[in-house]
Amino acid sequence: MDRHSSSHLRASASSSGLPGDRPVCVPRPEEPERPHRARVRSNQHRPGGQTVRILLSGGGTAGHIYPALTVASLLVENGHDDVLFVGTPDSLESRLVPEAGVAFRAVSSRGFDRGNPLTLVTSGFRVLASVASAWRLLRSYRPDVVVGFGGYVSLPIGIAAVLTRTPLVLHEQNSVPGLANKLLSRWASAVGVTYENSVKHLKRADRATLTGNPVRAEILAADRAEGRKALSLDPDATVVLVFGGSRGARHLNEALARMWPRLSSLTGLQVVHVTGTIDAASVAEVMSAALEDPSRTYRMHEYISAMGEAIAAADVVVARAGATSIAEITAIGRAAVLVPYPYATDDHQTLNARAVSAGGAAIVVPDDQLDGDALESAIVGLVRDPVKRETMAQASASLGRRDAGARVVDLIRSAAALDGSREHS
Repeated sequence: MDRHSSSHLRASASSSGLPGDRPVCVPRPEEPERPHRARVRSNQHRPGGQTVRILLSGGGTAGHIYPALTVASLLVENGHDDVLFVGTPDSLESRLVPEAGVAFRAVSSRGFDRGNPLTLVTSGFRVLASVASAWRLLRSYRPDVVVGFGGYVSLPIGIAAVLTRTPLVLHEQNSVPGLANKLLSRWASAVGVTYENSVKHLKRADRATLTGNPVRAEILAADRAEGRKALSLDPDATVVLVFGGSRGARHLNEALARMWPRLSSLTGLQVVHVTGTIDAASVAEVMSAALEDPSRTYRMHEYISAMGEAIAAADVVVARAGATSIAEITAIGRAAVLVPYPYATDDHQTLNARAVSAGGAAIVVPDDQLDGDALESAIVGLVRDPVKRETMAQASASLGRRDAGARVVDLIRSAAALDGSREHS
């Protein structure tokens, strides 16, 4: 049998409760050379009263950061207070991680320009410098487990983990693993994956476990009625949510504006359109001209912080096919029309979308068909067919893994338990 066969994939046995030994309170003196961390409340982790230190790395995009922060939150909830998140300076994670109350340390790291062979030498030197910085950090912090969630910074941190013989756990959010996870999977103790398709790209398929993609607690707690109330929507309307991520999706925004005269004729329809910051002004201008009066059928938002409420309020979600968007849509269980971003690395958004479509939870509309009537037909068909919507919603909920975060925590705890040799001064 092929070593990359999905038959190697292990299903995680985690439940929402996280098993542990009896808690033992072990205070540890503050160490000034390390970043500030929350006080260690308990030590459920290993015999002998040792504190388990966990280093998380990942960043560059929200798709890497939010799953890592979800896992960090679960670790703290379960007594693992000594958690450090490593990202790059002046990055999205350098803002989001401290805002979430998690200790943060920056290591400079840049990606490869794989389309330009002339830069490989300079890129190689930069990686070596990043690995040296990461090695010094690991020698100082002495984590018991390193966990990589993808992004450029995960590569030097992961290499440093291998060099210091620190157990390494990886998590992959997309159908096609990124470069860091592909390379590091050879040495990882465990790799949590969101899609079975990821396994064939890993160096060690036997280390893969199907965990799903961790979703934030506020997403899991979102409620349909509360979401509609928060967004001032009709409780009985058929609601379509359209969004393209934090920066929006211009092609998707333009397509919605073009089809609006026909969509607006549908009885009982309300559209919530999250434009993103870049296109907000231009979309507002176009849509104000298209609407004869301030209409209850269309609500434009530049940004919605509580996306869980917006997804829960919707009957149909139209979105790009990023890993986080799909994880949130399926965790809540909504019918989707997915428009993959065509320039994603390895076209992974198309593969993400196909996996959801194969499960009966989404209609896939390629980006190059947005100028035609494919998107309009998909939306109108779902608005007019409540039975199909409900069938797709049930399929979506069956694909969603609401316990994905707990499954990843189990992998981390297992890796820590396998290596009891580390002691902390």
